[in-house]
Amino acid sequence: MLPKKLKPYHLDKSNLIRIGPKKDGGYVIDKRVIDNTDIIITCGLNDDWEFEKDFINKNKNSRVEAYDHTVDSKFWLKRLEKDLISLLKLKKNTPNKILDIFKYLGYLNFFRGKNKHYIKKIVSQKEDENKQVTLSEAIGNNNNILLKIDIEGDEFKILNEINENIDRINLLIIEFHNLCLPQNLKQVENFIENTVLKNIHINANNYAMVDENGIPQVIEMTFINPKRFKITNEITKRSYPIEGLDFKNHKSGPEIKLKFNE
Repeated sequence: MLPKKLKPYHLDKSNLIRIGPKKDGGYVIDKRVIDNTDIIITCGLNDDWEFEKDFINKNKNSRVEAYDHTVDSKFWLKRLEKDLISLLKLKKNTPNKILDIFKYLGYLNFFRGKNKHYIKKIVSQKEDENKQVTLSEAIGNNNNILLKIDIEGDEFKILNEINENIDRINLLIIEFHNLCLPQNLKQVENFIENTVLKNIHINANNYAMVDENGIPQVIEMTFINPKRFKITNEITKRSYPIEGLDFKNHKSGPEIKLKFNE
């Protein structure tokens, strides 16, 4: 079971909304944040910007700045090469591969104009000016930020920087990885204890396993800034996942029901 400290604060369900798809890449947030957000800073992009696209559709005055050093020209060339081979060999999954080609076109269309993708890695300390950027540098002078972090374990290295920039952040979406390691779970607890931000939602990513103690390896959490949005100090009594808001990341995988120590 998860530590009780990870249990979210209560938020009226009418305030909760899912942004993005009903699968991996969709997240639950407080809808009050939407109209009050100027910029989404995305740390970790891969090939999924459905959350950002949906959010922008709801607030056309907001913009996106994404950071991911792995999504470069080689990333897309490798995908397009595989797609072309599948097409030439007329494999069974050829129709899906043809759709993958349009993924790249969608990427080019979305990340133009006010929306930017920087091929840089988010780090705690820079060693290469051209390929790396700290979280504080990414945030810069921006305000009214929705900060979204999915950087495959490196999130633990930038937790202090999140707290250093609290006054600029409206909402934080963050994925914590490898929680089967006690030191990682402890870092999540310490972050919750020391941050001003309040946890308003939690979900287990079912692409990953659950250990023998009932601890999911990967959890997705949403934190709100109570200095900007009023929130009760009452701990929720809800069960997770929340029906109608939470959906399995991996549709054919088992659903993970969260349990907390009381």
